[in-house]
Amino acid sequence: MMMKKIYGILGDPVAHSLSPVMHNAAFEKLGMDAVYLAFRVSKAELEDAIRGAKSLGIAGLNVTIPLKEKALLFVDAEEVAKKIGAINTIDFGSGTPMGYNTDGIGSMQVLKETVGELKGENVLIIGAGGAAKAIAFYLYLEGAKVTLANRTKERAAQLAATLSNADAIGLGAEFKKQIKASDILINATSVGMHPHEDATLVNADMMHQDLVVFDIVYNPVETKLLKEAKRAGVKKIVDGVKMLVYQGAASFKIWTKEEPPIEVMEKAVTDALASE
Repeated sequence: MMMKKIYGILGDPVAHSLSPVMHNAAFEKLGMDAVYLAFRVSKAELEDAIRGAKSLGIAGLNVTIPLKEKALLFVDAEEVAKKIGAINTIDFGSGTPMGYNTDGIGSMQVLKETVGELKGENVLIIGAGGAAKAIAFYLYLEGAKVTLANRTKERAAQLAATLSNADAIGLGAEFKKQIKASDILINATSVGMHPHEDATLVNADMMHQDLVVFDIVYNPVETKLLKEAKRAGVKKIVDGVKMLVYQGAASFKIWTKEEPPIEVMEKAVTDALASE
């Protein structure tokens, strides 16, 4: 008798994650005997958790804040994930935990649908964690001009140094000046995520009307940042739902080798957010 396949997400916190809703809808649509669960795991327990998942026969995992960079230490990773320095997907199919990063893939799909050609665009990314690393790396490959802004400028500088076409700044006066010079602003931090919906690092008076504002936070769908962007009358506003769906779909394909039912996955997320 075939055992039910188990997938999951590791994070801390993780109760807010809609990945279980999204992936379980996909499994149901495709008639797969599988379940996706959320596991709260601290940084200190991460190595044990990954080793334990392998021992228990778990088929695949996602990794979210704040574990994406540390998780890279405990898997064999594909070359792109190594260059990024963070993973968000682990596949146990070969017996050895293999690490991948689908955050960059997801974000590029969203941006290409929204903006089109990214070459030569001035992009300001807030953050220097796992998601920021992935997005910055893929933007660099697309030929965009990337500036990384972080509370700790040194951390942004370390990341910028790995990309030949990137700058690093703090969140002071130079940050406000850079927003005015940017074509695209991306929040790649958890600022504004439930339950801290009133938090934002950028207000309407810091923005300009030709700006595209993309927040990777998806809960709430309209973050404080996006409300401020709307108030500023920016060119385009992009919420985090599509990125969640696209990165999740890429993970799904890595694990199952099946084509993910993207529309079903997106509907599951939007329905869950609407019912909260």
